[in-house]
Amino acid sequence: MHAPLPSPSRVSLAGDGTVEGYASLFGEIDQARDMVMPGAFTQTLRSRGLRRIPMLFQHDPSEPVGIWLELREDLRGLWARGRLIPEVARGRELMALVQQGAIDGLSIGYRTVRGRIDPKTRVRKLYQVDLWEISIVTFPLLAGARVRAVKGALAKRGSSLARNHAGTRR
Repeated sequence: MHAPLPSPSRVSLAGDGTVEGYASLFGEIDQARDMVMPGAFTQTLRSRGLRRIPMLFQHDPSEPVGIWLELREDLRGLWARGRLIPEVARGRELMALVQQGAIDGLSIGYRTVRGRIDPKTRVRKLYQVDLWEISIVTFPLLAGARVRAVKGALAKRGSSLARNHAGTRR
């Protein structure tokens, strides 16, 4: 059971490097005019499994920074919980950056499997996507989807809150 979550614009950092939050929100239009619909991740989550969806930095496949421990759809969007790896230099740097609020984005990398552009609004509704990765990023496309918590390497000092955003990537 999760404790009550901070507002979408907040992230917390605690001792074990755990990050939590929404990598995508259903029904919200991102800066590229895409809207992910409920159920869009169902097939990918079933077929790929956690270990085949990497946690990256800035969508760079040469920059893995952690592992995802839980990915699930709920009524709000795609919830992600993972752990930054402090033995990886970039993972250690990200813990410090997120703790201080210097970087705060989540973003999904995917391929559209089934989508439709609304001719009136020009919004592309994504009904099924093939999720490739979820990244911690500086500039997410979807400002409303947020990391909710990052439990950092400084457990002795307790949990702290820092901002975090999430978004989507093309």
